[in-house]
Amino acid sequence: MTENTIEELCHLYTDLSDPDIQIIVNVANTLPLYAELTNKCIFIDCMVKSSKQAIVVAEALPRTQEAVYKKSVVGEFVYETFEPGVHYSHRTGKKSIRHRAITQEGKIVEQSVVPIRNDLHEVIGTLIMEEELATIFNKANERADISFGSKALGDLMAETIDGYPIVTDLLMEIFLVTDADQRLVYANPAGVRFINEMSQADSIQNEDILTLLPFLAEILDNQEAVYVSELTVLSKNIEVKKVKMHSKTNELKGILLIIQDLTELRTKEKELMMKSVVIKEIHHRVKNNLQTVASLLRLQMRKIYPSENRIHFEETLNRIFSISSVYELILANETVDEDDVDLIELSKKISSSMVLNGLYKKIGLIIESNGNKVITSSRKAVSVSLVVNELVQNSLKHAFPGELSGTIHIEFFSHKKFVELHIRDNGVGMARASYSLGLDIVHNLVVNDLGGEFMYKTVQNGTQAIIKFPLSQEVMIHHEKTDSNC
Repeated sequence: MTENTIEELCHLYTDLSDPDIQIIVNVANTLPLYAELTNKCIFIDCMVKSSKQAIVVAEALPRTQEAVYKKSVVGEFVYETFEPGVHYSHRTGKKSIRHRAITQEGKIVEQSVVPIRNDLHEVIGTLIMEEELATIFNKANERADISFGSKALGDLMAETIDGYPIVTDLLMEIFLVTDADQRLVYANPAGVRFINEMSQADSIQNEDILTLLPFLAEILDNQEAVYVSELTVLSKNIEVKKVKMHSKTNELKGILLIIQDLTELRTKEKELMMKSVVIKEIHHRVKNNLQTVASLLRLQMRKIYPSENRIHFEETLNRIFSISSVYELILANETVDEDDVDLIELSKKISSSMVLNGLYKKIGLIIESNGNKVITSSRKAVSVSLVVNELVQNSLKHAFPGELSGTIHIEFFSHKKFVELHIRDNGVGMARASYSLGLDIVHNLVVNDLGGEFMYKTVQNGTQAIIKFPLSQEVMIHHEKTDSNC
């Protein structure tokens, strides 16, 4: 294992940045020392980009014990089914202590996993310490030969090591065991029903598993000791997990097959996907309808006389554009939840359009995220978009009369229970009697829709608006690496 190997694997399979990869390399350099100190196998796993799998990028094995692994597993993929503790730590950022797992070579081990974090406290990998317990078939050999429905296998399924069950909580639905010649030697009741349904066979004991279930051929032909695959057979969606079982001399003793029927789950996923398509189409039509209304208003503006009345149409057009921007961001969203809207990106889009496309070329615009990414639903985003539109528009109209230039500053602040949006300018300030329809709109949206507070005040060198609204399940804060300035 070299630094180049770690860097190549991370660049090829992960989304880690160069500084994050260097942290992984630095941790990896300490692995041999920890392996000798603990007399256990030490690994580093990182999540694969656009995948639910992890990959082993570094390893260190102690020299003072019999090797658990016959060959290096660097570059091997890690499935959550067989190493749940690794994925738990990646996903939650928490430790996973003494969690049972199955190695890439089909051996039972006990894992302790801790997350590896970067300077921003983000999980970039996991450090795993492993100690071999036993394999299922090694335990079986100590007790009795496995036979179809025998007490020996029943004892095996109830067997524990230091209080940790070997097999029972691996079972999903169907449990099959073959011998080295791929003859079926055990099936749990669900397995018997499954084989009878799929093959209509009268006798299944000691029969070739491929005679009973020929669709398993590709899975059994795969040379990996641990393998997971999803198949569609006779309108059923099934997930098959295969584990090759070896003796201490590395002789193949048999194969463990765990099969789960995913048909109902996949049907529900398709239904949700169809609903998502329908919702996306609705968003698309709403956006198009808003653009049509805007086009009609522009046509009407050309016929307006006197020309000073045009400003009212422009204000209405800006409001329509603000709502339309929400749906444009939703349609451009490629995340799992397509209804998510980034409020900071939304604010950039709305305010930049007014500044750059209007008559305010001398007005500067600064948008700061303060290290946050604020995500919310389309319903909340529409309210926030109108709030930003009204307040920026108000500053453009009143803060910089004539040829006066200046800056509008938009900032987002996050707290444990609420979000604050500050919009301030360095213009001439606000007259007390200047409360308008726009500010009434802002007040109603903040109080009634966002459930927050709104304050508009004159400060030294300009005016500042402060909107404060509580966090909810529809509003999420993500910490970014840098501020977002425009």
